[in-house]
This record gives sequence, C-alpha cells and structure tokens, in this order.
Amino acid sequence: MIGLYLNPPHKAVVLCCDEKSQCQALERTQPGLPLGQGQVCTRTHDYYRHGTLTLFAALNYLEGKIIAQSAPRHRHQEWLEFLKQIEQGVPAGQDIHLIVDNYATHKHPSVQRWLKKHPRIHMHFTPTSSSWLNLVERFFRDLSQDVISPGSFRSVPELKRAIFNYLAERNDAPQRYVWRAEGSKILAKIQRAREVLAQSAA
Repeated sequence: MIGLYLNPPHKAVVLCCDEKSQCQALERTQPGLPLGQGQVCTRTHDYYRHGTLTLFAALNYLEGKIIAQSAPRHRHQEWLEFLKQIEQGVPAGQDIHLIVDNYATHKHPSVQRWLKKHPRIHMHFTPTSSSWLNLVERFFRDLSQDVISPGSFRSVPELKRAIFNYLAERNDAPQRYVWRAEGSKILAKIQRAREVLAQSAA
C-alpha cells in the first residue's frame, strides 16, 4: 500500500476511498459574534439537530481531486453505487487501485461479485486500526475543520450544498497530499509497537 504512494503504477489511478458517516446538520441556537480586532470566532455550544448524511469520497492521490457522492446511509448498496460512479468516471484502459479500510461493507458478497466483473479495479485494504494510512482521512479532517464544524445548517440539503460547494472549489484548484514517510521507518515503528505489546502481555 505504501508502495502505491511512493511508486504509483504507470497508467493507473490510485484512489484513497472511505465514507464519512454521520455528518450532522447542526443549527447553532444563536449566530456567532461579529469578528473584531483581537477577537476570535465564537460559536454557541448548544444547537438543533436536523439529521445526518454520509459522504463517500475518493481522493485521487496523484491529482488531488475528489470524487464524491452523498447518501442517507452507508450500507453495501450505497458503497456499490459509489464504486459504479468511480468505474464510470475513470477512462477505459486505466487500472484503478482503491485504498480502503476493512469495514464489512467494503467486502460484502454483492460487492465482491461486482468486482469480479470489473477486473481493472484492484482493492488494497489498510491494516486494522491503521486508518491514518488512507490519505482521504486527511481530506476529511480539512472538510470537518473548514465546513462541518464551523457551520450552522438548518437542514441536511443545506449541509449537502455546503459540502459540495467546498468540493467544487477544491477540484477547481486541487491540492495534493504527498506521502513523505519512508516505508522502512513505518515498518520499524510497527515492529517496536509489537514488541512493547508482547512484553506487556507476558
């Protein structure tokens, strides 16, 4: 997987994929105070809940662009629809390498049957508890900080518009996340962690 970052395959697309579930449309009970010199942005701690949505996102590692789809839930049916969107959006003749976690939805039998019919899609699963290896998580952090957390939304459609407006702006001027960590150092760190766990269990 790290090899996909450090040495991406020729004539292939590497997409870091995941779903951000439970994106809440929260409406603050009062608007924030006007900004002034020496003042920071304020938000009330209480809010009204207006529902949630799930955002499926695929970060193009080489280009920095985002493919996205929203849904009210995140079952295998919605994940399969997102895979179809990805497959249709990538030009024929290019292999597609998807980096995903081990969520059961990603391995559902219906998904597996569909993947067998689309052999140009190659799945790469991150190890358990290693979501940090998937760079789309870095994008989700930006999305939360820039749109979801500071926002006040009176409905799920309003939240959805804010998210997709943000995505459109990013895709107009895509910003790539570059993997800089060395694979050997990561493996050495994992080995040290295993040794500590083994000692504590003894």
